[in-house]
Amino acid sequence: MTPPSPGTAFETAAAAVRPTDLAGAGAAADARTDLLTKPKGSLGRLEALGSRLAAIARVCPPPVPERATVCVFAGDHGVLAQGVSPWPAEVTAQMVANFCAGGAAVTVFARQACADVLVTDVGVSTPIPADSPTLLRRTVRRGTADLSTGPAMSPAEARAALDVGAEVAARAVTDGAQLLVTGEMGIGNTTPAAALIAAFTGRPAEEVTGRGTGIDDETLHRKTDIVAGAVARLAADASPLTVLAEVGGLEIAALAGLIVGGAAAGVPVLVDGVISAAAALVASALVPDARGYLIAGHLSAEPGAAAALHALRLEPLLALGMRLGEGSGATLAIPLVQAAARVLSEMATFGEANVDDAPAEQAAPDHPEPAGTMASTASSTA
Repeated sequence: MTPPSPGTAFETAAAAVRPTDLAGAGAAADARTDLLTKPKGSLGRLEALGSRLAAIARVCPPPVPERATVCVFAGDHGVLAQGVSPWPAEVTAQMVANFCAGGAAVTVFARQACADVLVTDVGVSTPIPADSPTLLRRTVRRGTADLSTGPAMSPAEARAALDVGAEVAARAVTDGAQLLVTGEMGIGNTTPAAALIAAFTGRPAEEVTGRGTGIDDETLHRKTDIVAGAVARLAADASPLTVLAEVGGLEIAALAGLIVGGAAAGVPVLVDGVISAAAALVASALVPDARGYLIAGHLSAEPGAAAALHALRLEPLLALGMRLGEGSGATLAIPLVQAAARVLSEMATFGEANVDDAPAEQAAPDHPEPAGTMASTASSTA
């Protein structure tokens, strides 16, 4: 790993990231899950999620992440000049204003989940027609350069965007966030996301490049060629930071910084769609231990998302055919994360001596009693 220059917010966060406690708290959660008043494995992947949360928190049962903050980063892309999207760059700024006004899908879902939304302008190219206490202006530059003709940004700019993400993570956690949710906005950003996914997974461009905002076949072919050409420029031994600067985006870099900042603070990071998955690949390449703090919120319909999650060894909690971005799919998964933690602390357990001998109907009651009652009943009738 070649981290950014010493002294930056990202480098400080990177140095603070520890491996999650799989052997201690994670294993204890596995054991506790097997003693809950249910057949083993009957809660499916929620059981593994609970253990992951315990490993992240380094305690079993893990705290329920009641307070979640959706961190949305916005930036524009020079490659839009190549016609990779039918939408103009001005839409990015308009959508940031929509976030601030509470009228976007992610803000609707955040209200449903009782989550906060924090929006950061890290590289929007046009003026944002709004201001709000929930809008941070941390512009590194007004959009990236065209990645089809050269580097999207300089290494220094990539470092600065990583710093922004790490700073936002620290701010959110200081303000009480126990769960960070990744979100983004940037017209044209599925192109750099596809390039990053191709570069970090070794998949060909045609496997990871999708239709984004709904482009036609001709535009998809052009977009795929652009992704392939940009990745072909990269040296085989290019560092993760170099890859990010060459073919990435400012909001993607900031998301990578957020992930590492969340890991440094010891809180889980719920990953949204294909843009966030690309950022997760960047973060994991820069700071490998950060991967243990990731939870895949949903499976985006964009083809690169499945490739990225496979490389990260993450299974998505939801698969609803969504591809909006913004953090919308991951925000819908917040209650599942909370439930996985809550069940470990609130669901009743049988005594260890009674679990193996308990009849199936006792181990899986239709209407279990409040916590503690089932365990005491089982021991009194043994």
